Amino acid sequence: MLLQVSPLVAVTAALSNLGTLAGRLALGAVVGLAAAVVMDIPMWRQDEGFTPAYIAASVIRKTDLDGVDFLDANLVHHIAGLLSGVLYAAVYLLADAVLPELPLVGIDFTPHLLSMVVVVVSINFLFSYFVLPRAGRSIYEERATAVRGQWLRSSVVFGAALLVLGPALFAGIL
Repeated sequence: MLLQVSPLVAVTAALSNLGTLAGRLALGAVVGLAAAVVMDIPMWRQDEGFTPAYIAASVIRKTDLDGVDFLDANLVHHIAGLLSGVLYAAVYLLADAVLPELPLVGIDFTPHLLSMVVVVVSINFLFSYFVLPRAGRSIYEERATAVRGQWLRSSVVFGAALLVLGPALFAGIL
């Protein structure tokens, strides 16, 4: 005998799963925002400081670097962290669905590690090859190496924060 499911039950189950997915992506956003706040520390301590955030804000606003104030740069930086956290959660969910479980300290560590690597590589690639070249000739020709190096160091801190905060937040949820 086949068990038949009414369309209403199927739709309710699908919406429930969608709500769970949205909740998990929202948690990823929280983790990404928190990691961006942690990332502020190395950004403040390096010579180029928030230059990548100013560059990203100038590209988004389609203005020169001098036309960007700290609030715009800070907002762009933290929204980018939030979106990177959503990417982190999405990659985690996909990896967790296809990779075998290898629990470490009570969590499935492999998807977290893979998600962190994907996010750090992605944000470095996007900034270095799409955002920075659009910032204008002077900064790209004069300081690109220094800005990329600063961004790489800060991105690694962002990734480390994801690696710690992700499992801490998701451990009981994902």
